[in-house]
Amino acid sequence: MILAVLQARMSSTRLPGKVLMPIVRQPMIVRQIERVSRARHIDKLVVATSDRPEDDAIEKAVLREGIAVFRGSLDDVQQRFLGALDAHPAEHLVRLTADCPLADPALIDATIELFLSSDADYANNVAPGRAWPKGTDIEVMRASALREVARVATSEAREHVTWDLRAQPDRWKQVFLACHPDQGAVRWTVDRPDDYAFVAAVYDALYPGNHAFTSDDVRAFVRSRPDLADYGGDRRV
Repeated sequence: MILAVLQARMSSTRLPGKVLMPIVRQPMIVRQIERVSRARHIDKLVVATSDRPEDDAIEKAVLREGIAVFRGSLDDVQQRFLGALDAHPAEHLVRLTADCPLADPALIDATIELFLSSDADYANNVAPGRAWPKGTDIEVMRASALREVARVATSEAREHVTWDLRAQPDRWKQVFLACHPDQGAVRWTVDRPDDYAFVAAVYDALYPGNHAFTSDDVRAFVRSRPDLADYGGDRRV
């Protein structure tokens, strides 16, 4: 059983309410859910948001899509993940964040496949020097490993969820899905208004003709639009 947990909140510092900003007439989180749901190796998807009143809107939007919601502490994100895991037991856990509407289901599946075939405790696709674009991030872990590190987690580890797993490679077997050449400087995540404008332009161009457009489709489109290649001062392709 592989459970994917998508963490979301309205109180983003740089772009408040971004997860519900519209992308082709739907909230951004709904567009991300569409893409994540195409990953073949995810058995169940749960959105983990906070129990603060401002996040009621996230719960409402997600439940409309038939996706389960778990609500917990705003600041203790790790406990939110563990609460979702208690409510939806699974052997393995996938961590996703709701500022990635260009999430790639093929990359999600490839990272999960590498994790399972390597008998690892932890995997991701953002190793320095061989990372995939920001905004296609995925972490996969054994649920038992996350539970173990959570017993002694510091406040910083609780905020960043997998901090202690990543910091102890001698204790937890880690594998990384490598990208060659490195694309870690390519920015597809949504943290700022220019990020949102970039992603909205991608969706406006590609989504009407193909709801399941791929990362290669994104690259081809951006290459055809020189005005988007370094939009906002960051590499976009």
